[in-house]
Amino acid sequence: MQTSQNHQSSASVHSVFHQPVQGIESYRLPHIQILDNNTCSDGGSQGTSGSYQTHKEQFHTLESSTATNGLIAYDSPSAVSISSNRSPFSPQGSHSYLSDPHQSPDNAYGSPLSGSSGVDDGNEFMYKLRELERTLLEDSCSCCFQSGAHQGISAQGRNLMEMIPMLNLKDVLLYCAKMVSEGEGDLLTAVDLMLVLEQMVSVSGEPIQRLGAYMLEGLRARLEFSGSKIYKALKCEQPTSSDLMSYMSVLFQICPYWKFAYRSMNVVIGEAVANEPRIHIIDFQIAQGTQYMYLIHALAKRHGGPPSLRITGIDDSQSLHARGGGLDVVGKRLAEVAASCNVPFAFHDASVSACEIELKHLIIQPGEAIVVNFPYVLHHMPDESVSTLNPRDRLLRLVKSLSPKVVTIAEQESNTNTSPFYYRFCETMDYYMAMFESIDVACPRDDKQRINAEQHCVARDIVNMIACEDAERVERHELLGKWTLRLKMAGFMPYAMSPSVTNAVRDMLKEYSTNYSVVEHNGALYLRWINRNMATSSAWR
Repeated sequence: MQTSQNHQSSASVHSVFHQPVQGIESYRLPHIQILDNNTCSDGGSQGTSGSYQTHKEQFHTLESSTATNGLIAYDSPSAVSISSNRSPFSPQGSHSYLSDPHQSPDNAYGSPLSGSSGVDDGNEFMYKLRELERTLLEDSCSCCFQSGAHQGISAQGRNLMEMIPMLNLKDVLLYCAKMVSEGEGDLLTAVDLMLVLEQMVSVSGEPIQRLGAYMLEGLRARLEFSGSKIYKALKCEQPTSSDLMSYMSVLFQICPYWKFAYRSMNVVIGEAVANEPRIHIIDFQIAQGTQYMYLIHALAKRHGGPPSLRITGIDDSQSLHARGGGLDVVGKRLAEVAASCNVPFAFHDASVSACEIELKHLIIQPGEAIVVNFPYVLHHMPDESVSTLNPRDRLLRLVKSLSPKVVTIAEQESNTNTSPFYYRFCETMDYYMAMFESIDVACPRDDKQRINAEQHCVARDIVNMIACEDAERVERHELLGKWTLRLKMAGFMPYAMSPSVTNAVRDMLKEYSTNYSVVEHNGALYLRWINRNMATSSAWR
């Protein structure tokens, strides 16, 4: 769900905010590294409090924890283990601070199913923030950097280090984001908090510790770096094509997000073209073509014989790198599947990005039943807040001009497009906390493939949403309510999904945790983790 035409490669994180904070050199952060401070042994508890232990600490950097073990030990007087008696998979679920999208300033179009994975009372959270702020304000020590046990940290920061056992990781992350959002006057406090956070996060820890590691990197990148320097900041080696494909496969297998999209879209497409002899599917993020391997088999069984199928694929840079070649690789693979099923088949590579697509690239032929597929890709299109050209709405109008039989759309149900930074940070934490919890129940925390998959396939989206602004921020999710307004303005109307679509998704979810569920509302499907909406699938015509 992270691919974009703007990504230079699967391992290339998006460029960050290109206006560095004035005077940041005087508050220079230490060399960035993602710490693995995990010392948990109880396995399933949700981090709400800290335990302070003395031991030889291990850590991963984004560089060292790739396909090899890469564990580097160093002597440290302390490490933090976040633990509590509250299970992350209890009915309270993901413990968010901006869990209701209605609270976001730009959410006038919130989903009626906008419950999240566990709503912490907003007043309680503001009380916690005020308490933490009061603690910082009461520290009258000098705020100048000094040498000592924590070289490069202020006296206030050293006091915070001593308070780690009493600090809540989520509170510290949110307060640090608040300091970053409020500008230069609070930069020193932000720096101190980042150094404290280093001791609290872990890429092999509990969900909040893992998420915290990547959110910390996003905050640092936003505060300290600009443009291409983000690559150095993350210290992330570009994985090989085979490694990246392996990481993507891990997430595809342990999480149902892509299968939810593919299964629901295929059932809708199959029903919409049930009587059509010639079908032309235009896919704006065809990736490895996995969706159509399933669809071709289904079309082969159609009563009266299979139709003629033509697929136009639009590529993205991440998939290009993962497969180690262009869309001809996908076309050849699908042609082999079609031949084995006796389905007449042709493949067309549009050879342009989704932002650049024009009618001439699609080679529409008379008599074809046109289907357009948008699997987790529309949120990568810049909208009116980024460019006066508004590629997002332009693309929808272009698709409408094709008079398609059906348009299928899957999107993450999150609100990060035009929200101010701090609200966007809170929404990102809420959404990805639920995602990391869902991964946690499916894969061991010390699994190296899981660590690599999160770093190369999930962390990049998180960093982009936190560190980047303007055109550099390509992860711009909107709620289904807002997509509905855009689609209706482009001339579309909802295409009613049959009960078969919901049933197909429910059958697929039997392979996964019972914390997943699917809910139908106003003709669209919502994939949920506990009570947080994670993704939607909808159809239009």
